[in-house]
Amino acid sequence: MKHRSLTLTAALAVTALGLTACGDSGDAGAGGDEKYTVGINQLVSHPALDGAREGFKEAFSDAGLEVTFEEQNAQGEQATVTSIASTFANDGDVDLVAAIATPAAQGTAAAVKDKPVVFMAVTDPKGAELVASEEAPGGNVTGVSDRNPVQEQLQLLKDVNPDAKTVGIVYNSGEANSAVQVEQAKEAGQELGLEIKEATVTNSSEVQQGVQSLSDVDGIYVPTDNAVVSALETVVGFGEENDIPVISADIDSVDRGALGTYGIDYKAHGKQAGEMAVKILKDGANPGEIAVGFADPANLQLVLNPAAAEAYGVEIPAELSDEADRLVEG
Repeated sequence: MKHRSLTLTAALAVTALGLTACGDSGDAGAGGDEKYTVGINQLVSHPALDGAREGFKEAFSDAGLEVTFEEQNAQGEQATVTSIASTFANDGDVDLVAAIATPAAQGTAAAVKDKPVVFMAVTDPKGAELVASEEAPGGNVTGVSDRNPVQEQLQLLKDVNPDAKTVGIVYNSGEANSAVQVEQAKEAGQELGLEIKEATVTNSSEVQQGVQSLSDVDGIYVPTDNAVVSALETVVGFGEENDIPVISADIDSVDRGALGTYGIDYKAHGKQAGEMAVKILKDGANPGEIAVGFADPANLQLVLNPAAAEAYGVEIPAELSDEADRLVEG
């Protein structure tokens, strides 16, 4: 099938350095294999982040490592993120901490200083002050960015409505990753002739009010904002009631009612982060010398939802459907 050109590249450089496992979890197991304990600090539950978590865990299984996962979910509360991170930092049995989503990664990096930290679902690691640079993170933190092809995603709106002039974006002003995506959308909008209109919220309970302020737009773009994605049904319902197509930044949101996206397979994304963690624990790689990873273009997928398009009062062009990796059924 055909894919549109992307500027995303994957970078992954590993230098092996000794890193001693902490506590009793490094004791030899059956057959001399090491046993590890990995803490997971997840900001909130929604399909994309859950998929990243499962992909992360799968990497350990594929590597044949014996691992105990201590999984914690902050339910969208930053204070809980900090509490979870502090617990992992002080737990001598935890060998490595994974952080899922930018706020979780920031809270974890601030609390965990003497153990490796691997993040995923972070749009701008350097802007979030998680790494010194994407090529050479430094310190004890590295991971995989879910930076999206925003222009490709916004182009989908022009594909189904060539006369579109305005796009609304609801996002959490407290999520650094969301602010980055809004700026990317503004830049892409200039190229596509689309004006970006913003509505900010502070949590998922405000999403309905935020989206209602966008009644005069030609389309809505949902970035990988955890507060908004958690309340996606509110955005989809508004779009259907007002014939305003909703384009998402993540694939799982298309299954939940967005019209489409050109995006990341979050399970593959999490597995990429898990493979980094395996190298750190098993091979003694230094996280500070592992370059931040990005989505492999081969794992980017064009996913469309024809039933959602009909609900929004638009039609997906046949040539676009022919390009799709997957059409959502039902």
